[in-house]
Amino acid sequence: MIVRFADWTRPVPPVRREVLSALPHPDEGRPPLLFVPGLGHGAWAFREHWLGHVAERGFPAYALSPRKNGTLRAYAHDVVQAAAALPRQAVLVGHGTGALVVAHALGRYPARAAVLAAPVVHGWSALGAMLRANPVGTLPALFGGHLSLAAGQLFGEESTAVDATVARLVRTPAATCRSLLRAPEPGRPVGAPPVLVLGSPDDRIVTRAALDRAAARHGGGAPLLFPGMGHALMLETRWKEPVDALLDWLVKELAR
Repeated sequence: MIVRFADWTRPVPPVRREVLSALPHPDEGRPPLLFVPGLGHGAWAFREHWLGHVAERGFPAYALSPRKNGTLRAYAHDVVQAAAALPRQAVLVGHGTGALVVAHALGRYPARAAVLAAPVVHGWSALGAMLRANPVGTLPALFGGHLSLAAGQLFGEESTAVDATVARLVRTPAATCRSLLRAPEPGRPVGAPPVLVLGSPDDRIVTRAALDRAAARHGGGAPLLFPGMGHALMLETRWKEPVDALLDWLVKELAR
């Protein structure tokens, strides 16, 4: 873990962090995965399907809920602290704006690997897509209100978990949105970990072009694509496809 001058002069206020977990039996010493959710979501979004499935495949799985009314710097700080507390060098997995948080945390924490799922890594680009898909929920965030996500932004046509998920979403304060929109470019990852980008070409928040840009910047290859799925990959009816692809990629990377 890297500590910077700003962390000493302007420390991030401490909070009690919610971290959910699912652990394999037996534990074979594989690196733990730390999942970081995006706007409106919490650790619960990964507990629904991904945490248990990852543990069944032999990897310790953890999910971190973002602090309330935080900033990008505070979120990245929480990810670094949570990862540093795990028993082994972690794999960071960020979804949506959680991928932006992970991209910044990688400049402070020497991750074993990283996965950016449906990554919102350029805020203004995502904002344009959100305005087109959900102007009523997005416009208030530009004028001091909250950001509200809509079901049509999150799910594909095949999804069956729409109502239950939307009921659990939390509106995002405007100050948090501004912090993410104004985010500087992430620094160079510590230790040059392998990075995978995955998403859907039918995502109504992250465009296919944005997925390609993220893959070019962070991994250098093409993103893994799951047509027909929406933004909330971990809550879709076909949730198993992206997480199995993620784990298959990770197993190969660990064998190098």
